[in-house]
Amino acid sequence: MTDLHQMVTTGFKSRFGTEPTGLWSAPGRVNLIGEHTDYNDGFVFPFAIDRRTVVALGVRADRLIRVASSFAEETVELSLDDLTPENLEGWSAYPLGVAWALGQFGADLAAVAGFEVFIDSDVPIGAGLSSSAAIESAVAVALNDVWQLGLDRRVLARVGQLAENRAVGAPTGIMDQSASLLGRADAAVFLDCRSLDAEVIPLGFDAAGLELLIIDTRVSHAHSTGGYASRRASCEAGARLLGVSSLRDLEVDDLVRARELLDDETFRRVRHVVTENQRVLDTVRTLREQGPTAIGALLDASHVSMRDDFEISVPELDLAVETSRAAGAIGARMTGGGFGGAAIALTPHALIPAVTAAVTAAFTAHGFGTPDLFVVRAADGAAREV
Repeated sequence: MTDLHQMVTTGFKSRFGTEPTGLWSAPGRVNLIGEHTDYNDGFVFPFAIDRRTVVALGVRADRLIRVASSFAEETVELSLDDLTPENLEGWSAYPLGVAWALGQFGADLAAVAGFEVFIDSDVPIGAGLSSSAAIESAVAVALNDVWQLGLDRRVLARVGQLAENRAVGAPTGIMDQSASLLGRADAAVFLDCRSLDAEVIPLGFDAAGLELLIIDTRVSHAHSTGGYASRRASCEAGARLLGVSSLRDLEVDDLVRARELLDDETFRRVRHVVTENQRVLDTVRTLREQGPTAIGALLDASHVSMRDDFEISVPELDLAVETSRAAGAIGARMTGGGFGGAAIALTPHALIPAVTAAVTAAFTAHGFGTPDLFVVRAADGAAREV
């Protein structure tokens, strides 16, 4: 049993006075490329990481739900009979929202038992590594097991997305939950967000002597606030004005017409999504044909697009990207929803210390807070642990 497993078990016993039925876990994710394309029915290429959220869950004999965590002092209680998005708020909306959303995908909430759950995690919060989807996915697989629902992983991803959209109020797509549930070691999930077809693609980082360095700027962000929602609204407006159901229906050649029909800001938002979709396809093809050492320029171009066209970067992210590239990373970009969070730098193993030192020094020189830098590896998705 790992330290995290021990902590969540101890936390469950301390809060609820009983032994849990079992432990389940789900990873955070890093998006290698494909940002803000998921809710536009586009392509994404994330992978699950070796940072996980663990939940200890116990089944009750009545209709009560009790949820607690290591990151909140209060224990939230709610009856299954009162489980609606309108009754949920704060951090507990993530696990409770999953329980509600399962009822929208076939679970008979009038017939299932209540439960108690304690949550702990080593996925950084607010870093763009999808700590929220890790919670949702871990709770989803746990309830799928104890309620004997028999839902497959792709349906559970939709459950998590619905919970985040309706219970939490964040207008996110399905990428994060898909990566957390479908991930495999040393591989990424090539996901078509329109059809939900997913293919696991080997990354080959280990064989190529590459590491993915996370540079957590520690500039916090929140998807349910205005910046993310306004970008999504711009994408929807652009699609409507161009007469397509979503920006997925556009190709790079369509940008000539888009420039003529759209105002400058909406055009740039559209251009990011259209070109980012193409970069995802190019990254998958390049990995297959040439290997991971050849994808650096695509990562770099993705960051420029997010910085200039989608305008979701911040000075700390730009500095992290520029400095890591100058210190030897073969490609770098911000990752996640933006407005803070983390950057990624695909870096030769031998240069990790030099890149880490250079980024830390640059942040100090610019008067920014100290970033948190660490390597992540592609890991397996959500599972029962005990």
